[in-house]
Amino acid sequence: MRCAIIADIHANLQALEAVVADAREYGCEEFHVLGDVVGYNANPSECVEIVRTLPGVCVLGNHDSAVAGLEPLDHFSPSAISVLEWTRASLTDEQRDWLAALRPTRQIRTATLVHATLDSPTSWGYIRTSSAAEMSLACQRTPLCFFGHTHVPGIFVQGGREILLDEGVQLPPDQKFFINAGSVGQPRDGDWRASYLIHDEESAGLWLRRVEYNVQTARQAVLDAGLPVKLGDRLLIGL
Repeated sequence: MRCAIIADIHANLQALEAVVADAREYGCEEFHVLGDVVGYNANPSECVEIVRTLPGVCVLGNHDSAVAGLEPLDHFSPSAISVLEWTRASLTDEQRDWLAALRPTRQIRTATLVHATLDSPTSWGYIRTSSAAEMSLACQRTPLCFFGHTHVPGIFVQGGREILLDEGVQLPPDQKFFINAGSVGQPRDGDWRASYLIHDEESAGLWLRRVEYNVQTARQAVLDAGLPVKLGDRLLIGL
């Protein structure tokens, strides 16, 4: 089976639609979402509805948690807070309840799904280095764990190694891998295209896909909604 692993959609409808279409073209049968369906961009309701109907599972992200009222907003940046407050008002009660019911971790066959760290899933720590990944790898009970939150794709291997996810890789057996899928809706690695992973469970293959989408339309939606201009502008440069 092929699965699409997608993270950090952040209410970017144009990017999400392009990624879903691309994944289906490559034969993906399940879509596993690593949290942060909402936040930063202008189409939270539409993105929630798409994710709710996809075959697969979704875990809780910190922006999802804040919009659902599960935690205060004071640890977010001012621009993020303004979008979170706007998003709360934009969603229906049913959509906010759906976000609130998301679990912080899920296990799907040989893979664990989490938004941030596995050792403390709702503390929302950032894993950017091999040393930071070690605590999560120590808690990992499956060969693979997929995560997001940093918006930068890559693979951390138990023992302190890191593998770049430039194209496809074959994952050897008998090791643990902590794998970041990048971001669909707000990439931060200098590439504006939406990124996601295709995981072929039978072959143990993993491919990073970069998908072009109508980024100007996504930016204009941010401006039309009255959200911070810098959030629209950053979509153009992937930072």
